[in-house]
Amino acid sequence: MLGALNSWLGSWWSVSRFKAHVTTGDRLYAGTDSTVYLQMVDSSGAESEPTCLDKMLVNDHERGETHSYGLKTEGLQTPEKLDHIVVWRHASLTGDDRWFLDRVEIEDRILRIRYIFPVQRWIEVERRYYLFEFDAFLPQDDRQIDNRRLELQRKREMYQFKQTIERGPKQIKDLPDDEKFSERYMLDFLKLKGKLIARTYHLKFTTEEWSSLEDVKNIYHPDSTLHRPECTKYWTEDRWFGLQRVQGVNSVLIELCKNIPKKFALQTECVEPFLEGFTLDEALEKNKIFIIDLELLNRAPCKNEMPVLVAPIGLFYLNKKDDLMPIAIQLFQDPSPTNPIYYPSDPPLTWIMAKMFFNMGDAQQHQSCTHLGLTHLLMETMCVAAHRNLSPSHPIFRLLAPHYLYLLAINARGLEKLISPGGWVDSGMIVGRTGMFKLISRGFRRWRLDVDGDVEKQIEVRGVADPKILPYYPYRDDAVPLFRIIKSYVARVVKYFYDTPEKLEGDYEVQNWVKEMATTQLDGGLGIGGMPEKLENIDQLITICTAVVAACSLGHAGANFQQYDAYGFVPNYPGILMNMPPQKKREMTEKDILEFLPNKSTTLDIMVITKLLSMKGTKSLGDFEVQYLYNPDIVHIAEEFRLELKKLSHEIKKRNKQREFKYEWFDPDIVPNSISI
Repeated sequence: MLGALNSWLGSWWSVSRFKAHVTTGDRLYAGTDSTVYLQMVDSSGAESEPTCLDKMLVNDHERGETHSYGLKTEGLQTPEKLDHIVVWRHASLTGDDRWFLDRVEIEDRILRIRYIFPVQRWIEVERRYYLFEFDAFLPQDDRQIDNRRLELQRKREMYQFKQTIERGPKQIKDLPDDEKFSERYMLDFLKLKGKLIARTYHLKFTTEEWSSLEDVKNIYHPDSTLHRPECTKYWTEDRWFGLQRVQGVNSVLIELCKNIPKKFALQTECVEPFLEGFTLDEALEKNKIFIIDLELLNRAPCKNEMPVLVAPIGLFYLNKKDDLMPIAIQLFQDPSPTNPIYYPSDPPLTWIMAKMFFNMGDAQQHQSCTHLGLTHLLMETMCVAAHRNLSPSHPIFRLLAPHYLYLLAINARGLEKLISPGGWVDSGMIVGRTGMFKLISRGFRRWRLDVDGDVEKQIEVRGVADPKILPYYPYRDDAVPLFRIIKSYVARVVKYFYDTPEKLEGDYEVQNWVKEMATTQLDGGLGIGGMPEKLENIDQLITICTAVVAACSLGHAGANFQQYDAYGFVPNYPGILMNMPPQKKREMTEKDILEFLPNKSTTLDIMVITKLLSMKGTKSLGDFEVQYLYNPDIVHIAEEFRLELKKLSHEIKKRNKQREFKYEWFDPDIVPNSISI
């Protein structure tokens, strides 16, 4: 009797001391009906008996589910010191050949500790996976180096490049299933899209074609679906036009002007009445003059009857109230009698017309470069390169992975739906698809990681980092502290894994990643400017990783989420105007202005698309959808990251209470982890 009891207790102890909590990932076709086995290996190398992870009358290992199992310990010599686990599966009767395993947690219920084994991989049939705690290793430290190389080779086959835009950032050739939207995400997106389209049908039949500018304001519905943007109250005001430079969708262009460019045929006597008693030279000397030069647009192709796109230059004066006021606009780069300069003293609607064309040019650069080219597509290039060169176990891959969520999926959808021939870009943007690709190529070739990838440096280069020079600049005041928090977080994670210079030098995966990005496209690389061909120090790697995280979060947030507020009322920030500006300055009428505007149908399309693009897709920065790094020290760093973000969120909310117009796009509560819309 006693012997039987001891035998039973021994069996109970063996099965119940350790429990495995097995989580299947939330991906399409992630589940499996296979028979799954798990084996523990202790620090002496002794192996436990394999445990079949299967429950009677339970459908185990389904998508997004966690199931728990008691584990056998027979064979272990030092069970208090687990070294690694082994997982494998047999073929199933249903023939499913894949299983996406997110993680395995081994709970020691006697010592009250948990071992975490992140996996985040597809588990193939009849292949043994040796899983080590936290699974974040540099390649030179990985004990399964042959498996690692094989896995990376397969990823290179899956993640291949194609060149959609000549001399521009490259895209994924074929979208892997791993990168597709979740069903829930797509359902939410399509529900909103259906609701917006239904609303536009209602508006088409319940509103009139334009006979006045007031008609354009009356196309909106009082509910929150397609509401009237606030800019409808201010769009004609010069102060509002200046505010768009510092708090609008494209607040990355304003720069201090020290000298008037020769190509800007300014008449001094025409601007000095707006300088509050200063001469132009005095205003320049006192840092009162600012400029935006959209020369990137010069001679870019465009659609409709326009032979060429405007490429405006705008001059601004910082008045005694610290308001940035427009004082001159030239719509094309080359001075000529057919390219007049417009001033606030011109007839009111003539001056409004000039501001509309300036904003139309600004909108082309915003959508082509600031938004699509230098967040979506540039980050796709760097993301695909990471998949091709960094093992899923690489700490840098695990650091960046949360910020790549849905990036490739949204880009594939955007190129297919919005930027395809005849798509929204061809109808709602004056450059059309061909012109947009040309601008993206130009912007990409000018972009430099060591300057443009650093928010602080980019602002310094434009001469507007000092609040004494440009006191009211919400973009700067909110973006810089957020960028610093991101950089601090990235630096702490990177330095944790690279605690000696030798580790960086010996990390051939991260060196290959950087080399592929730095190599010119003519030589088979990606041609990213400002990228070192070889990492010589940790600071270079921190700069690269910070640029990625910042672009995927704050960079995209600033360019994307207020699109409806800007574009939703077309006269405020037109993506398209239907005629060329006059070659001779003349007094404009309201009828003239209406003839520049797109019709009601195109306007409604612009409203729907910009409303959809303004939708937030993923969780707030730092609140990662999937956890990739489990090392306790890194978990602590991430917790401090979230705490710093929370403090900044409080500060920005406090600032917004003092601002006349809220600027909440860099509030960490608003900024998502990734580019997913």
